[in-house]
Amino acid sequence: MNSTWRHLPAAARPVAAAVEAAVTAAARHDDEALDRAVAGLAVQEPVRVGLVMGTAVRLLLEERHPDGLTADDLRAELRATVAAHPGADPQVTLALLAGALGVLDDDLPIAPSTSARHAAFLLAGVPVRPLIDRTMTEIEQTRLTD
Repeated sequence: MNSTWRHLPAAARPVAAAVEAAVTAAARHDDEALDRAVAGLAVQEPVRVGLVMGTAVRLLLEERHPDGLTADDLRAELRATVAAHPGADPQVTLALLAGALGVLDDDLPIAPSTSARHAAFLLAGVPVRPLIDRTMTEIEQTRLTD
């Protein structure tokens, strides 16, 4: 991606660019570009990448289900993601959904690259730049209030 994300703090820019690249590649079903983007995420701090991608998934779920999320909604999200991305592992995808909702601990036994790839699958098909902007705003607001 040629996005500079100049409006973000310097530490957040490479993560935002790598997330954008990964989600865009996943949406295009471009495995080679997704591999490159995931490699770009792998060199970032795993906690930061997890926070950004987990927050983005949570915000997307909240946006899609403003009246609350049911078990049927989660099943539908899981099925849609796995059906759209043949490389998606249903167990990893479910763990990421649960993690984004705060149901599971942050210490999931999933490799960061696997987690990043599957989060990109969950986020594929949405306007990624506005979602990343909302995600970064949410993270900043949370830090200010903590």
